[in-house]
Amino acid sequence: MKPIVVLSKCLEFAPCRYNGAMIPDRFVKQLESHVTFVPICPEVEIGLGVPRNPVRIVSEDGTLRLIQPATGRELSEKMRRFSDRFLSALDQVDGFILKSRSPSCGIKDVKRFPTTEAEIPIGKGAGFFAGAVLDQFPGLAVEDEGRLNHPKIRAHFLTKLFTLARFREAKQTDSLEALVHFHARHKLLLMAYSQSEMRRLGRIVGNSEKRPAADLFNEYAPSLQQALIRPPRSSSNINVLMHALGYFSDALTRREKTFFLRTIDTYRSGRLPLSAALSILRSWIVRFQNEYLNEQTFFEPYPDVLNEAT
Repeated sequence: MKPIVVLSKCLEFAPCRYNGAMIPDRFVKQLESHVTFVPICPEVEIGLGVPRNPVRIVSEDGTLRLIQPATGRELSEKMRRFSDRFLSALDQVDGFILKSRSPSCGIKDVKRFPTTEAEIPIGKGAGFFAGAVLDQFPGLAVEDEGRLNHPKIRAHFLTKLFTLARFREAKQTDSLEALVHFHARHKLLLMAYSQSEMRRLGRIVGNSEKRPAADLFNEYAPSLQQALIRPPRSSSNINVLMHALGYFSDALTRREKTFFLRTIDTYRSGRLPLSAALSILRSWIVRFQNEYLNEQTFFEPYPDVLNEAT
């Protein structure tokens, strides 16, 4: 199942920015064959043309207003109504990639001005549409295209996005067996992200009260989202790497174990990416035909080809 991603339409899809431009984005282009995009331009959807006079967010007495300075148009309610209507109509969605710094789509870096005419901003925050996204879908994978240029942010976004899509696939079966299988496959990934949430999720799957699958899925979902809320620390990843090493320890030579431990130390110091240690473990998974680890999404949480995006 492909993740479903709502995307700012000006990113690779249409020349709909305020100045009539379309923004090329290599990551979005590469991701296109692996996800189902739902492109949207909120400003066009509320009736603004292309090209158009820019809009800005004005903060007056704690109230945020979306204003088009050149015309004096007040667009706040139009944008709020559109955002609520569009987001409420989304039947299935796993994540959002939104345009940075946009008064409608920016998720955290949108300038806020004290007046319509002011030149100096007084702060930053989310755009009108993005704010509604964060309110309604706080646990989904939400990023802007600028932050996704950072390798660690991109890896966390992709891990979260594809994990949530796999969970959505399992939930659609309404099968307890599918939930048990999902949890088993993601055990090491959850161990890296949050051991406390991993244990909480394990208790849900244990189903000591013999509840129906639908109830378990509904309880599992928010804890899964909470587990994935922030990237794992390197120390947590190392804990999982050492745990996985234990499956092969007796079969490896001393030189192989020493090489792997040195690779972990180099990762710990920040001089190697996590993928260096993962590649060694993946080779051992194949070599020793370890089916349990072969099923673990920790080793490939999203398609490898997406690691090539820069």
